[in-house]
Amino acid sequence: MTADASTFSLSGKKAIVTGASRGIGKAIAIGLAEAGADVAVASRSREYLAETADRIKALGRRSASVVIDVSLATSCAAGIDDAAGALAGLDILVNNAGIEQACSSLDVDEELWDRILDTNLKGAFFCSQAAAKIMKRKGSGVLLNLCSLTSEVGIPTAVPYGSSKSGLLGMTRALAVEWAPLGIRVNAIAPGYYRTGLTEPFFRDDAWQRSMLEKIPLARFGELKDLVGAAVFLCSPASAYVTGVCLPVDGGALASI
Repeated sequence: MTADASTFSLSGKKAIVTGASRGIGKAIAIGLAEAGADVAVASRSREYLAETADRIKALGRRSASVVIDVSLATSCAAGIDDAAGALAGLDILVNNAGIEQACSSLDVDEELWDRILDTNLKGAFFCSQAAAKIMKRKGSGVLLNLCSLTSEVGIPTAVPYGSSKSGLLGMTRALAVEWAPLGIRVNAIAPGYYRTGLTEPFFRDDAWQRSMLEKIPLARFGELKDLVGAAVFLCSPASAYVTGVCLPVDGGALASI
């Protein structure tokens, strides 16, 4: 039996993407809609979601804008429930919301540590928990987490961020094992070096760009469209036998280390 285009279709699926107002989250939300899904988009402020939601609706898909402060477990639960209500179901959750702040480890304070870990790791867990409670009733669902190269390697001045993303990788694997009997698959993608609002301060440094390009076998930085195919694959029936995996989308950077 061979795969065809329909294997990668998300037609009839209901998805929610956190941190969908810009960058990677926005690109993945639109990509899921292009593959056929209705997509709810979430962030801490509804006003910044309008463009993403409008792009999804222009594709003929249903969308909804949901306010979620992922650093708060109660907001995660309420927002996921709101999204599922607006779309009349939930099949896919993409945990993309995240923050970073470069800082010497000797200068990291408790407030910075908590802000990054609460957003990047705690938020992903409690959104996943809320989604899984809905998916359990149907007996199927897909969770996709946005990990990082720092899930695998140490990066100076990024200890809180790397700790959160390493934890997210561990969470991905643990939930994949625990929730497989519920029919819920849990995977992740690890973007390499992409120019987004989060990484813009680094890209302003020409010396940093030259140094990073030397570490990427494909000799270019990633473009947001490079992530969409991986996300659609891991959310679609084409990956029905894949769970607990973190797929690097990094131009070969991890393979070259």
